[in-house]
Amino acid sequence: MIARMLALFSLLFVAVPQPAAAEPVRVAEFLADCPFSHRLPDDPIVFPGLPGASHMHSFFGSRVTNAHTTLADLQNGATNCNPAVDTSSYWVPTLYRDGVPVEPAIVTFYYLGEGVRDDVIARIQPLPLGLRIVAGNAKATGPDDTTISRWSCLHAGHVGASKDFVTCPAGTMLESYLDFPQCWNGRDLDSADHKSHMAYPVGGACPSTHPVPVPKLRQVIRYPVSGDPSRLRLSSGGGYTMHGDFFNAWPVAEMERRVRDCIRPIIKCGADGRPS
Repeated sequence: MIARMLALFSLLFVAVPQPAAAEPVRVAEFLADCPFSHRLPDDPIVFPGLPGASHMHSFFGSRVTNAHTTLADLQNGATNCNPAVDTSSYWVPTLYRDGVPVEPAIVTFYYLGEGVRDDVIARIQPLPLGLRIVAGNAKATGPDDTTISRWSCLHAGHVGASKDFVTCPAGTMLESYLDFPQCWNGRDLDSADHKSHMAYPVGGACPSTHPVPVPKLRQVIRYPVSGDPSRLRLSSGGGYTMHGDFFNAWPVAEMERRVRDCIRPIIKCGADGRPS
């Protein structure tokens, strides 16, 4: 009897196996969801201090961006981004359908390590505070080899990607993808053409002229439109003129943490900068 009781007692203290911790998803990524904020014919990078000098832009993230915006304005202003620590400003030419502005339903900005070798990812540096970048060609006269933006359809992969607007089936949404350059010259927060201080990688590495690898910003914008693309235009022209502007106001410590915890170790993180 005693032996049986001891045996039962010992069973109560048998270690219960714990489920193994889930392995992180091996993608170098963190993100910010920043919906539409406001619309103005302003561009504080290309036409600073000149309200109304630009074609119409749709702004995301910072709620205070206008022609006069400075870094301090962004740092001290409100944002609609998730995470709220991202007070950066992002903007693109406004999309029109039959002459009526159409604002995106979903806007996500991904910060990625892809596009370079793993050994380069391991030494990616944080995007410097105050960095300004313009990606794409607002003055393009047609789709060509220099067109880096792409259009596609959400949940309709069979349509394929294009450098110009595509015909999306009913019930889907028109998507725009644009990758910003991820190699910095290590000195300048801007340049005369707002592009020359940055470069795209070559052969999985940054060129010697722009030796500092930084996270690649990818803007993914989804518009609630489908059907005939001839009814669409951007404020800058055809779909091939799609471009994006970025004015970095991430707090330095937050940007550094996300690069350290998500990008360099190649771990997929959510908007909070934690493994997702």
